[in-house]
Amino acid sequence: MLQKCEGIVIRTNDYGETNKIVTVFSREFGKVGLMARGAKKPNSRLSAISQLFTYGYFMYIKGNGLGTLQQGEMVESLRHIREDLFKTSYATYMVELLDKATEDRKPNPFLFELLHQSLHYLDDEVDPEILVHIFEMKMLPVLGLYPNLDGCSVCGEKEGTFSFSFRENGFICHRCVHKDPHALPLKQGTVKLLRVFYYFDINRLGNVSVKDETKAELKKVIRTYYDEYSGLHLKSRRFLDQMDNLKDLF
Repeated sequence: MLQKCEGIVIRTNDYGETNKIVTVFSREFGKVGLMARGAKKPNSRLSAISQLFTYGYFMYIKGNGLGTLQQGEMVESLRHIREDLFKTSYATYMVELLDKATEDRKPNPFLFELLHQSLHYLDDEVDPEILVHIFEMKMLPVLGLYPNLDGCSVCGEKEGTFSFSFRENGFICHRCVHKDPHALPLKQGTVKLLRVFYYFDINRLGNVSVKDETKAELKKVIRTYYDEYSGLHLKSRRFLDQMDNLKDLF
């Protein structure tokens, strides 16, 4: 059965000398694996559409396992990402996180829109560190993780000075912080941004300017939370951290 979907290539694997297995995250069907025969040949009509991060329309024959890619129509190549090693490292982390957090053929139009918009912003010069942190926060419910960001996880208080308690799974106020000696103190700006990143509509993202020390706090909280709760170990995150360290040298 021939099917058509709107999708983004989130993973590619070489198969033999000339073929590729392409994983597409689609709006209609969720994550779909496709065999792209001959896609590694330079003159193949499937060569461009089977590149990582490519956004377009894919025509394929549905199978019990892998489908077979017949043709595709590229909408955006997102070439600014592929031409920039730093941007590539951020985008690779986002697509691997999405890949590891989702099952095959489980439609999720919200996730498709999140990925599409995040890559589009990354291609369009939005701060990549902030984009990644927004993406990480938006992915938490997909992983079944729901930190308490509305108020204190212990007493429910919404006003005051907050830290982040990994033990209590969310913010903890200055009145209750003695209950978790390992809670991470946060600046007020970090508290606000964690809440905003979790709840707001990414389509409304405008110009973002965040201080370096706030970025450092965001990264520490979010990465530690993932380490404590997600069970994920992503190769792309290690590479991304190496790239961040390199960037600091320039």
